[in-house]
Amino acid sequence: MENISSTAELQHAIQLLEAEQDLKLLLVKYHFHQAYESLKPANLIQNTLKEIAVSPHLANNFLGAGVGLATGYLSKKAVSGQSNNKFRRFLGIIVQFGITNIIARNPKTIQSIGRFVSHHIFHKEE
Repeated sequence: MENISSTAELQHAIQLLEAEQDLKLLLVKYHFHQAYESLKPANLIQNTLKEIAVSPHLANNFLGAGVGLATGYLSKKAVSGQSNNKFRRFLGIIVQFGITNIIARNPKTIQSIGRFVSHHIFHKEE
């Protein structure tokens, strides 16, 4: 800054500094509000779901894990059913764990098998 030699220049410099301070205060308030909004639980969940939807890798991982869990659960029910036999229930848990892991780790293979099966079931050749 230059040396101030008159009261008019001093008043002008003070006004400029006050305007700059007001602008910086508005920016701080804006950034605080943005941070506050981004840390709300609903917004955290919404942003996470948006990131999952945008990222095909994460979406495929979650889809594979979900299909694996559902298939594992259904296979457990098929093996053990409503049985009170401890061996059948244990065998159902083992089958569920195995199928869940296989499907969750190989989603591309499962997708290609699903496409193959659906193609042959729904697209009958005439």
